[in-house]
Amino acid sequence: MNDSGKVRAGVCGVGAIGRNHARIYSELEQAELTAIYDADTERARAIADEFGGTVAGSIGEFIALVDAASVSTPTVTHREIGTALLEAGKHVLVEKPIADSLDDAKALIDLAAAQGCVLQVGHIERFNPVMAQLEARLTDPKFLEVHRLSPFPNRSMDIGVVLDLMIHDLEIILHLVDSPIAHIDAVGIPVLTRREDIANARIRFANGAVANVTASRISPEKMRKIRVFQSDAYLSLDYQDQSGWIYRRNGLEIAREEVQVEKDEPLKRELASFIDCAARGAAPKVSGEHGARALDVALEITRLIESAA
Repeated sequence: MNDSGKVRAGVCGVGAIGRNHARIYSELEQAELTAIYDADTERARAIADEFGGTVAGSIGEFIALVDAASVSTPTVTHREIGTALLEAGKHVLVEKPIADSLDDAKALIDLAAAQGCVLQVGHIERFNPVMAQLEARLTDPKFLEVHRLSPFPNRSMDIGVVLDLMIHDLEIILHLVDSPIAHIDAVGIPVLTRREDIANARIRFANGAVANVTASRISPEKMRKIRVFQSDAYLSLDYQDQSGWIYRRNGLEIAREEVQVEKDEPLKRELASFIDCAARGAAPKVSGEHGARALDVALEITRLIESAA
């Protein structure tokens, strides 16, 4: 921490996502943005000029300037960069997916535990205000219908839509259902890249719950919605608009009630929670283990898609 008791925060990788991490660290009361590192030095300098922090010339220099860091570099680099930070005793928030293999994910988890460091994974929807509303009303989810659609992003070309977008919803579903997976059916189609750009998975759990998940990065519209059916209610929530409705049986009719959501920026909530955990040495809401579980399911869905091609 610096002399004022703030956590020295840095961002490794300042593309579109990393830029927002830098912006928010510069705004958080509990943090001080102290370092920026990117393979593109000019990009790093532009972000530092905009939000503050020192442009580090190497990962070693970056590590010396921070107590906690966001890693928002390509997935294939997560283990290498995360390892360097954790070995130096730094707290790490790694963007999803946690890694590109379960072995790499486990290595990061084990190292963080050995070092006594926070390892948080950037599954941002856990910090969306609608999630608290869903958790408060959820009793026994029986069927979940989830859609995550977006226009082509011109990024994350190294992974398909399952690891790029669907993994957000997989982590949420695993959190909400909390039961072993019994069976998965999946289909995916490459359209603009060599990997699947649209995919659907149907996941059946041991407790009888079923989740139907669709993700697309070639849609003309944006959509991030989840619908959850349980014995006493049906909840429909919109992550994007941070709004929703709950439907309950009222005699022979269905009563509709608007869900009151106190809107806020999910990324700000996510990073504030990370900095707080780093300051206190507390367990994060989305741990390395949570990230690895979502990765495991995403990799299996990807395998099923590729085996059917």
